[in-house]
Amino acid sequence: MDSSQTMLISRRDAILSVAGTAASVAVLRGNELAAFRGDADAKAKTAFCFVTDTHYLADKQNPEAMDSQSAGICRRLVETLNKLPGERIAEKAGSGRVSEISGVIHGGDLVDSADKRGGVYPRMYATEFAAFEADYGLNGSDGLLNYPVYEVYGNHDGPQGDTLVVEGIKRRNKQRPGLTKVSSNGLHYSWDWKTVHFINLGIVVGQSGGDLQRRRYAPMDSLQFLKDDLQQMGDKTRPVVITQHVDLARYSIAYTKDEQKFLQMEWHPQDVKSFHETVEPFHVIANFFGHTHRREIFGWNGTPMRQQFNEADVDAFNGDNSSHFHGGKQAFFYVELSENDLVVREVVTDDGWRTHGWAETIWGKKF
Repeated sequence: MDSSQTMLISRRDAILSVAGTAASVAVLRGNELAAFRGDADAKAKTAFCFVTDTHYLADKQNPEAMDSQSAGICRRLVETLNKLPGERIAEKAGSGRVSEISGVIHGGDLVDSADKRGGVYPRMYATEFAAFEADYGLNGSDGLLNYPVYEVYGNHDGPQGDTLVVEGIKRRNKQRPGLTKVSSNGLHYSWDWKTVHFINLGIVVGQSGGDLQRRRYAPMDSLQFLKDDLQQMGDKTRPVVITQHVDLARYSIAYTKDEQKFLQMEWHPQDVKSFHETVEPFHVIANFFGHTHRREIFGWNGTPMRQQFNEADVDAFNGDNSSHFHGGKQAFFYVELSENDLVVREVVTDDGWRTHGWAETIWGKKF
């Protein structure tokens, strides 16, 4: 089902609601974007792209080399990102031109093989991560990508936080430009683009150890970093964007301590509840994540139900896989932030980034 069909707020009501101080997301068509924005289009923007689930894959028979199909799709995605600024946007996606891009946020599963142990796999994911670094670089001048990149780690990058890939992200964080705060373990981090605060939190948001149940995926103290970072930010009205890898709604269920089923869940419901309680008082304008390999956009209020945006505490943007080695259909989000609105559009391909186009649904939100 097209995710746009899950949005229960009408486009007319959404556009009219922007006169208020806390409007919800509007689901728009191309000819409605100008009315939604008003004069916002003339104001300075921050633009970025959100990619996820690139799954760089090495050749299992020759683990020091990349799988040719994976390498081609991943490389063409980066080339597409590089060509994007100045591109004319299709009328069905609101027209205009792509702005200068401040950076790329990567929602995790950079590589495919680091969730596997032994045998040839360590050699494979070493090759995969090296290919990722060669393509994406770090600061916009040391790889193929023309912009800084801000990645989180996913379950395929190291579900227990103990792989070469996770250590590589820690190493990269020591040199990543413009960070405002890095966690004590070197893995989670935050930065600012103009007035918006960004927080990257890894595979899931949570805590482990002590008298807590075992977690299937190690959260690596990401919840405590989130709490500390938001408190340090101070201003609860400031716009915040948060990225983690795993999706929200499936794990937003009631927690009882004795339930053994929680031990196998990718995101422990106790942690999801704590995440919601932590962000609810703040102005989180968007939560980006991947993992599901499908685009889905909805409002979230700490329950498993996809909410009307005007009943949500967080607006959730679940991105499709961006350069997975299986199949030609891929996508990423192109995001614009003005002084008072957020506009999200989707760039899509059916042929592994040999060509690309624009999806016709637009999501807009007034601050």
